[in-house]
Amino acid sequence: MNTVEEIKELLQKNKKRLDKELQQSKEAVSLIKKSMHSSLSEEEKEKVKIQLLDICKAIPAFTVFMLPGGALLLPLLIKLIPDILPSAFRDDEELIN
Repeated sequence: MNTVEEIKELLQKNKKRLDKELQQSKEAVSLIKKSMHSSLSEEEKEKVKIQLLDICKAIPAFTVFMLPGGALLLPLLIKLIPDILPSAFRDDEELIN
């Protein structure tokens, strides 16, 4: 595999991950709207909690990426602290299916 093909593969993989993260965020927003009118089940509360934690994890990663040299620093930071990424960017098994 040459470099161009590898880059295309990584872009496609991350596009799927971003799509998954957006789907989860939309679901969380709809559950939050629902909570204004009725009570959420325990499962729904857990989904909202997980998604809000994912959003909170994405902010520091984005901030590091925006710093000068952040594109080089972020992969190192991910190696040291793998939980810094949102769940959609860690679950490779689900993307294959």
